[in-house]
Amino acid sequence: MDTNVAAWLVIAVAIAAANLPFFTEGVFGFIPLKPAPGSAEPRPKPFWARLAELVVLYFVVGGLARVLEGQLGDVFPQTSANMFYPITACLFLVLAFPGFVLRYLRKHRH
Repeated sequence: MDTNVAAWLVIAVAIAAANLPFFTEGVFGFIPLKPAPGSAEPRPKPFWARLAELVVLYFVVGGLARVLEGQLGDVFPQTSANMFYPITACLFLVLAFPGFVLRYLRKHRH
């Protein structure tokens, strides 16, 4: 796989993964939540569950990036002196912003 293709693949997967928690009501997009007692409809996913999904998906995308980097050559070592993880975590949150806006900040007209 070409380096360019691998980089764009990681970016595309990161955009999709960062927005997934905000566009679906199921956990990770396919596990439905149990309905509230006395209701037939599934309850909406709470914000803390969306945040937990976001953290898990951050590590999934990071794992994919590490695997692709390993296939292309040597994996660059991440030490505590560099700011790789805080920067990528902030970037992942920025990529999640469109989903957050559509879920929580946009007016929902019924």
